[in-house]
Amino acid sequence: MLKSSRCPYRGWQCLWLLLVVCLLNAGCGNDSQYEALSPGATVLAFGDSVTAGVGAAAGKDYPSQLAAKTGLVVVNAGVSGDTARAAGSRLAPLLAQHEPELVIIELGGNDFLRKTPASQVKEFLRDMIVEAQESGAQVVLVAVPSLSLLRASLGALVDSDIYAQLSEEEGVILVPDVFSNVLSDSSLRADEIHPNAAGYAQLAQGVNAVLVDNGLLR
Repeated sequence: MLKSSRCPYRGWQCLWLLLVVCLLNAGCGNDSQYEALSPGATVLAFGDSVTAGVGAAAGKDYPSQLAAKTGLVVVNAGVSGDTARAAGSRLAPLLAQHEPELVIIELGGNDFLRKTPASQVKEFLRDMIVEAQESGAQVVLVAVPSLSLLRASLGALVDSDIYAQLSEEEGVILVPDVFSNVLSDSSLRADEIHPNAAGYAQLAQGVNAVLVDNGLLR
C-alpha cells in the first residue's frame, strides 16, 4: 500500500505500480461480496411454472439441469400459476425444511399477466428476498420480462425494471436478460410463456454463469 497520495514515479510507472498492488491484493473491484457455496450445498429454486418446468419433460426443468451442471442439491419449489403476491406464504416452511444456502427466486410473470402494477410486484418480491436473507440464505433473482404484446410479437422482450432495482436496493445477485432472451426465441419456447427443454438448458446455463461470476461457484 502506498504511504503517500503522491506517486514518486512517472505517470505510466504509477499506473503500473497500482496495477501490481491491485493484483497482489486479489484485484481492484474484483472482490466478491458473496460467499462461495459449500460443495453439494442445498439450493431452493423458488418460483412458478417456469421453475416447475412446464413445457419440458421430467428432469429437463432448469433446477434439474442446474443441479447436473454444478453438483448442488437443487430443490424444485416451483408451483404452476403461482404469483409473487401469493408465493410468500409458502416460503417460510420451505426455508425451515431445507435450510438452503441459496434461494433462487423466479416470480412475477403471472402477476404481470394479471396486470398487477409492477410497483406492487416489486414489494412482494422484496418481502421474499428479505425473508430468505434473514434465514441466512443468499439470494439470486431471475429477471422476468415485462408484459408487452408488441415486443413478444417481434421477439424482443426485455426485463422488467423492477428486478435490476431490487438487485441494487437489496444487494442480491441478478440473472439479467436470460429469461427474456429465451422467450424471445421461438426455438427455445414450448409456448408463449414457457421455455422448452433447450430453453431451460439456457436458463440453467445463465444461472450457473452468474453464480460463477459472483464467486458462489468456483
